Amino acid sequence: MKIREDQWPQIAGAKRWDNTYEQQANRTWTIRVRQHEDGRTLVYAAYDSQYQGEHGKRAGELLDAGADIPAAIRRVGESAGCEECIDDCIADLPAEEI
Repeated sequence: MKIREDQWPQIAGAKRWDNTYEQQANRTWTIRVRQHEDGRTLVYAAYDSQYQGEHGKRAGELLDAGADIPAAIRRVGESAGCEECIDDCIADLPAEEI
């Protein structure tokens, strides 16, 4: 899927790596949430590894307006092996008035 980033701004995200500096990381975990002005939301995650013979994972969901975004972050994060980023990404979502 290709998106126009100007039409799908990032509203939340989390990233971790296995080294002191991201540039020296052997493994990285990323979850991003983008939302269109019409309310549709894209949640996607990636696990990448620099180790020989170890493969990365990708996952994502396109949600209709009004969908449960935190639940989607949890599903996508678990599917891509990004469990350590899930809570940070949910916490990064914009606050909602209740």
